[in-house]
Amino acid sequence: MGYNYKYNEKCKGCDIMKRIGMLTSGGDCQALNAAMRGVVKGLSKNLEALEVYGFYEGYKGLIYGNYRLLTSGDFSGILTKGGTILGTSRQPFKMMRVPDEKGLDKVEAMKQTYYKLRLDCLVILGGNGTQKTANLLREEGLNIIHLPKTIDNDIFGTDVTFGFQSAINIATDAIDCIHTTAASHNRVFIVEVMGHKVGWLTLYAGMAGGADIILLPEIPYDINKIVEAIEGRNRSGKGFTILAVAEGAISKEDAKLSKKKLKEKQEKSSYPSVSYEVAARIQEKTGSEVRVTVPGHTQRGGSPCPYDRVLCTRLGAAAADLILNDKYGYMVGMIDGNTKKVPLGDVAGKLKMVEPDSKIIREAKLIGISFGD
Repeated sequence: MGYNYKYNEKCKGCDIMKRIGMLTSGGDCQALNAAMRGVVKGLSKNLEALEVYGFYEGYKGLIYGNYRLLTSGDFSGILTKGGTILGTSRQPFKMMRVPDEKGLDKVEAMKQTYYKLRLDCLVILGGNGTQKTANLLREEGLNIIHLPKTIDNDIFGTDVTFGFQSAINIATDAIDCIHTTAASHNRVFIVEVMGHKVGWLTLYAGMAGGADIILLPEIPYDINKIVEAIEGRNRSGKGFTILAVAEGAISKEDAKLSKKKLKEKQEKSSYPSVSYEVAARIQEKTGSEVRVTVPGHTQRGGSPCPYDRVLCTRLGAAAADLILNDKYGYMVGMIDGNTKKVPLGDVAGKLKMVEPDSKIIREAKLIGISFGD
């Protein structure tokens, strides 16, 4: 059964009944449940009746009609619960217009599910790829609200995404733990942080954890500059060096290659990731012992931090307000500390990159952090 609540006089302009769908798509993060809870609480307190349909495994559930009507019990006690109660999957945007193995038109299937359930709105939580498909559905005539989820913080049109701060905390803890063993053994340690295309997570975790060198996808590195920074620390009596390296970090030589040539080189590489290649080159040039630590998917796991819980509650409430007032086709962003509705068509497909000449980079360099450039 769905929700049945008494009408709230504070929302006299609201419809007495709403049917919404919810799905979480792409990589998981710690605060997805908190965001869904915020939306549902904001709606349930202001409607006479509410039906919430949860789609399992992201867009896959919408395509193949795998859903169920959720109850108030589904949203109880999930503010602090990581992951997503609906499950998720990656459905590449570029494949959305390509029929599945049985010839099914995915976009038409999603629309049919939406209309079959007579939904007033579909709330979609996800990152860049998820957002592009959300905008596609908006263009197809569906009422869409998007909530910006990603530990990468790379969604254009919002200052911060939920999941970002929780991931910073975990990556920073990894760097903190490395400090003691690095100092004890006078070694060079590399901590590889998630982030294929953008380096916000590595930048923030690196600065918070006191990394000496930070390598980002947006700032191609010169291995000789990295070696100079390490040797400079050695000369000053600091026998260890810590590098925070984004998994998408790239050398200046590789940055000059075409996408095709770079992909071919990476496929032939004997290194598991860029961090191991950097480690091998440092060891070769300096003779120092180098160790690599990869926190990996721990950065997506665990409970959301308090900041993300508050952020998601606010974003969810703002999304509910849009739905109550029949305002669709927006992402709910956080700009200058305030929630704001941002037209999906203005931001879908855009990445928010770290600018190499930004103030935060200049400030990091001012205190001696090297970016290998």
